[in-house]
Amino acid sequence: AGSRPQRQYSMQYYGSGKDASSKLLVEWTNQHGCGSNSKLSCNIVIQYMCMNNGTDDNYPDSRSSKSEAVLKRVLYMKDGTSTNTQNYKAPNKKESDSSYIKRMKTNYQAASTTRGLHETVWWYDTCRYREANGGLFTADQNLQKDTIGYVTASRTRQNNNGARSGLECPEERDYFPYWVPTLQTEHHDPDAQRTPWIDAAWLGDTDRCNYIKKNSFNTQAKYRCVLSKESDERKYGRSIDEDSCDDEGGDWVKFNSYIEVLTNVKSSSDCTKAAKSQGANKIVWDKLRSDDDDEVCFVQAPPLECREAPWTRVNHLGNADNHDSNKNNPNASRIELDLPYFPSGDAKRCVMRLRYNISTTDYDGWNTFADSNDDDDVIENDPEVDVFGDGDGFELALNPAQTGRTFQDRSHVYQILPRTEEMAGKTIYNLNVRGKRGNIVQTFPA
Repeated sequence: AGSRPQRQYSMQYYGSGKDASSKLLVEWTNQHGCGSNSKLSCNIVIQYMCMNNGTDDNYPDSRSSKSEAVLKRVLYMKDGTSTNTQNYKAPNKKESDSSYIKRMKTNYQAASTTRGLHETVWWYDTCRYREANGGLFTADQNLQKDTIGYVTASRTRQNNNGARSGLECPEERDYFPYWVPTLQTEHHDPDAQRTPWIDAAWLGDTDRCNYIKKNSFNTQAKYRCVLSKESDERKYGRSIDEDSCDDEGGDWVKFNSYIEVLTNVKSSSDCTKAAKSQGANKIVWDKLRSDDDDEVCFVQAPPLECREAPWTRVNHLGNADNHDSNKNNPNASRIELDLPYFPSGDAKRCVMRLRYNISTTDYDGWNTFADSNDDDDVIENDPEVDVFGDGDGFELALNPAQTGRTFQDRSHVYQILPRTEEMAGKTIYNLNVRGKRGNIVQTFPA
């Protein structure tokens, strides 16, 4: 690719159709075990995010300071040719509206075309302003205040110092289902057609499937505190509940998830016709956000798939029990996903992420909350254990910040292409080749 990221090769797959699916096999390994392994509590979350692919001519201009070029740079998902993280200037606790406008202009203009970008700087800035969820169990970790003067969503039990990975929000990464809409822009951009994170699959304890499906953003609208300000001023509040938002002077706004908006459909009746002709997706006529003036026709994200996680043993990056009939030919942990169907017929560029959430069995992670913080009866830092019963304790090296962890891996940008006429009604099985760059640990089982 050299210095031209648009020359990088992207895997290409044909998407599902309105009456037939396109299958993509996804494989992974997880070091600490998963599935019904009694030594731990684990789940796997698989998500994707897409936007219009466009052509090479749509690749952002790295030099232009024109507003259109800057907008492309901050919205366009890309791999980049550098491993450096996108630049970001954080807010401070005395930031005025004019200071916010100036700071965000700096952030937007600093967006690099040679550095990878999945989430947007707008999304990350909402994270650096939004209050952390005070009801979460953080054990003995005293979460540090952010630069703005209070604990924000950039601080979690395993990310107490607010370390940044790209432009993802640490709290959103570490908890699922998340309580805030994961939309990447203030308002929908019809040219970019940026989606939020779409939930493809949740693999874990199937007794929780009803809860997971009910609270997935795919089908359950989420709310966010919106401030009524001038167009360039910050319009996202710090509150994460309706009462606090009201005290902040904001509006508690409902947001719907979508995989695309059918911009050529202008009426409710035409949207109904589109819904009847596109059987694979649920298409609705509604507002994308409850404070919008107009309704639009949008394609709702399909329900996520929920099933038992593959069983793997601790400290083994090998084959798994995938709970299928193929017992005599074991494979790595895997799932066959249906790629999405985009009724617009537009090609998309997408990224996928897989999150491996693991907790020890020292406490019930699903039912332990902030009222158990700093309670040594729940879990204690470096506890002493009287192994032999003689009163002489041995200290265990146990860090409560490590007993509930989220690990993550992401794909490079890949493309989902519209089907040709010859593919209508046919199931497509995408054949992949194992292989990626890295050392033996990073690339296993490639």
